[in-house]
Amino acid sequence: MKLAPLIRRLRREELPVDTIELARFLIGKSIVRRLPGCRLSGRIVEVEAYPVGDAAGHAFRGRTASNRSLFLGTGYAYVYLSYGSSFMLNVTSEEPGVGAGVLIRSLEPMEGLRSMERRRRTSKLFDLARGPGRLTMAMDIDGHCDGRDLCADTTLWLGSAVRRTGAIGRSVRVGLSKEVKRLRRFYERGSPYVSGPRRLSP
Repeated sequence: MKLAPLIRRLRREELPVDTIELARFLIGKSIVRRLPGCRLSGRIVEVEAYPVGDAAGHAFRGRTASNRSLFLGTGYAYVYLSYGSSFMLNVTSEEPGVGAGVLIRSLEPMEGLRSMERRRRTSKLFDLARGPGRLTMAMDIDGHCDGRDLCADTTLWLGSAVRRTGAIGRSVRVGLSKEVKRLRRFYERGSPYVSGPRRLSP
């Protein structure tokens, strides 16, 4: 019987406030999702940073009713629906009142694989949470998770690394029409769970 990994909840004071620093810090850390009768978890292997002043970020034009979670400070969930079909999970950054965040792009599944397979309707391990829309579907993350405190919530939270993190790569972000040359995507080199074009993940 495989033992569940020991994942310690991260404290807010451990999280870098700066968006780029937070993005790098999150590689190798964990996302934990508690559902009735089941716990899901995955290692973060790919992220994209959207710092203050980034024209591609949702906070660029200021606070709105739909993006207000981005302005809560560091360590909260900002969840939005992309193109009416897929939810995207972000970890907020910077000081309260300043809008910025880090998009979680891919996870390496660790716990709750059967539950993830049912939600994703596939048994292909490498595809369960490879991509921002796939990982939210696998982890049952939707708009109800928006604004949750990822350092205190009991159903969705950030956890420690379960093993040593590999070398971290850096590249341009995926699928943008603004700020396209910014090197604000970070990933664990060599991970088969990383999404996006292979040329971006040498």
